[in-house]
Amino acid sequence: MSGVLGEKRVLITGATGGLGQAVVRAFLREGAVVAGVARRWPENEQRDGLLTVQADLGTPEGAETAVRALAERHAGIDAAVHLMGGFAMDGSVEATKVETWDRMMEINARSAFLLFRAALPWMLKAGGGRLLAVGSRAGAEGAPGAAAYAVSKAALHALVLNLAAELRPKGITVNAVLPGTIDTAANRAAMPNADFAKWVAPEAIADTLVWLASDRSAETSGALIPIYGRS
Repeated sequence: MSGVLGEKRVLITGATGGLGQAVVRAFLREGAVVAGVARRWPENEQRDGLLTVQADLGTPEGAETAVRALAERHAGIDAAVHLMGGFAMDGSVEATKVETWDRMMEINARSAFLLFRAALPWMLKAGGGRLLAVGSRAGAEGAPGAAAYAVSKAALHALVLNLAAELRPKGITVNAVLPGTIDTAANRAAMPNADFAKWVAPEAIADTLVWLASDRSAETSGALIPIYGRS
């Protein structure tokens, strides 16, 4: 046993993305047994301690499949870390397409509801656990031109707060980190003229999530933690 997580059983969604890769590395480094969830994994992806799971988290069945892949193999789940999300913007509210609105709500809010709902029976039976999400600064402050995205993240924040209130007496903590723009390859390609030095390093987010998943955060629940970098 090594690291602050001491072989905790952790499910991480969005595990192949720019943030997901950093989070998976951090959790493995700190001793966790990790099941990484993605729609598709690269062929021959193998790392010690990492179970790769392919699942569609947009459906109840997909969320339950993902949770069972870890919980049935390792007799439970200690933490569900929901990184999966998406971004789209159509401009002003009056220009926002219904399809964009629905897609953002499904990717950023509904998927978290489905995943956490699937994980909860295992955690309630065990008498403890951690539910963690990646929200957004936009969901706390608004984002002109990206209302569908901002509102979907605000809905995710509300889900975290509600779950924290429900689960406080049951030994399950629920928290979220709220990054500003994350310094990933995809974001650099999308905004090549931005000042990358002001963005948030994925490793900084990963370190905060590790702490929230650890026993050291046992008294923290219902927190929406800003990680804004220098912006």
